[in-house]
Amino acid sequence: MATDNVASNGGSAPAVDLKRRRLLTTGAGVVGGLGAITLGIPFVSSMSPSARAKAAGAPVEVDISKLEPGQRVIVEWRGKPVWVVRRTQALLDSLETVKDELRDIESDDSDQPEYAKNIHRSIKPETLVMVGICTHLGCSPTYRPDVAAADLGADWLGGFFCPCHGSKFDISGRVYKGVPAPTNLEVPPHQYLSDTRILVGADGGQA
Repeated sequence: MATDNVASNGGSAPAVDLKRRRLLTTGAGVVGGLGAITLGIPFVSSMSPSARAKAAGAPVEVDISKLEPGQRVIVEWRGKPVWVVRRTQALLDSLETVKDELRDIESDDSDQPEYAKNIHRSIKPETLVMVGICTHLGCSPTYRPDVAAADLGADWLGGFFCPCHGSKFDISGRVYKGVPAPTNLEVPPHQYLSDTRILVGADGGQA
């Protein structure tokens, strides 16, 4: 009503509009709340992992309990695909057969932990842990365990083939001669937590 706008001092001055006061008070509260939220954002952001920490990547645990001979599982570590392959005995036997066709047989010029610098390029012969990126231009090779594949030739005994530029690698990731890739595929640091669990990205000081 109109009388709500008249002060009790004889009507000489307008009274404060109560509805307007409520509106201003509410508005100020909202603005203040937004200010507090805005001030809080830098603190929340500072608590989240930095881009560098994310890029560094934490170790990744892999369960291989269900991995059958000949099968491969792929996990991501540091933004890269990492293959874990359970090799069959036939694939392991091929490692000696193909060695004269390889560029870096002993992995002297390639990247792997010292404990994986062997013919299997692994801790345990049957289980290969490898970064699935070609050492030529960074494509991801395909897993080709099939022997004498029609597109790879009768002498193909299984391994990895990069479809981008034709680089070939044996089942230990060792590069063949005469292909664009200069070195063997990378073996990342890794360790066994148990017979069925592998930790990729850490080796616990294993020699």
